[in-house]
Amino acid sequence: MMKTTLNNLGQPTGPALPNWLPPPYPPREPMEGRYCRVEPLDVDRHAPDLYVANSADTEQRMWTYLAYGPFADLDQYVAWLQRTCPGDDPFFHAIVDLSTSRAVGVASYLRITPASGSIEVGHIAYAPALQRTQAATEAMYLMMQRAFALGYRRYEWKCDALNARSRAAAQRLGFSFEGIFRQATVYKGRNRDTAWFAMIDQEWSALQRAFEQWLDSANFDANGQQRLRLAELTASALLHS
Repeated sequence: MMKTTLNNLGQPTGPALPNWLPPPYPPREPMEGRYCRVEPLDVDRHAPDLYVANSADTEQRMWTYLAYGPFADLDQYVAWLQRTCPGDDPFFHAIVDLSTSRAVGVASYLRITPASGSIEVGHIAYAPALQRTQAATEAMYLMMQRAFALGYRRYEWKCDALNARSRAAAQRLGFSFEGIFRQATVYKGRNRDTAWFAMIDQEWSALQRAFEQWLDSANFDANGQQRLRLAELTASALLHS
């Protein structure tokens, strides 16, 4: 936690940031790792693969806590992508599995606020082929790594407060829980209380080391099973109230 300072009236204020400069918007260059590539979503190129991959979720669980979906057919999915994904905020990315060269997930930057150095990751839709894989974690790492490298100070994650899997994923990835915004929005005809999580630039060096250690090939045995859990590596960076 940042220390406060006192002004000439004896009032506590946040520390000065004399060298602060607003960061740029995220560029459109792909981010490539060992297991995946995260690249700007191209509807014509990515939609067919994404729709096929999403269709493997026959119970349609991946859509429960998203404000859209499921989609009845490819045409409906393409129409939604064309309406929603061309802009810069939210800035949608496709996650491409390097072992198959197929898009198997989506994530975006959103609420991009250079003036305060804040950026959020959201619209995370992982098809079954991506869930619980090294690529799934690496995609999140690549996106947060870019944000902090650009100079963002705060990286946010928000979800329905009832979405237990998303809340657990946030803390596994090193986001600290910051509270619940009650009756924050309405989606799919129901109320949503929103759980807020974030990590800040002061925590990033420790979190980056944790990700690099977890993603290293030495952390996985011959069957692909992890030796160290990421949650064990990121736990020390979490803010505990």
